[in-house]
Amino acid sequence: MSLIAELLEEYQSEIETIKLVPSSGGVFEVIVNDTLIFSKKNLERHAEPGEVISLFGNHINSNN
Repeated sequence: MSLIAELLEEYQSEIETIKLVPSSGGVFEVIVNDTLIFSKKNLERHAEPGEVISLFGNHINSNN
């Protein structure tokens, strides 16, 4: 299952829009409401399975 599909399955009622922005150099960043919650470039590694979903949930729950 893709990350987008997982996010929508878990948090459909909380998500208004999702935007994918192509980039180069292996950059993969997840930004929620102008807050960077995951950066492959900064961490120098790929996300672990479920990691982005967990970070997303933590972020939206801390802002409610």
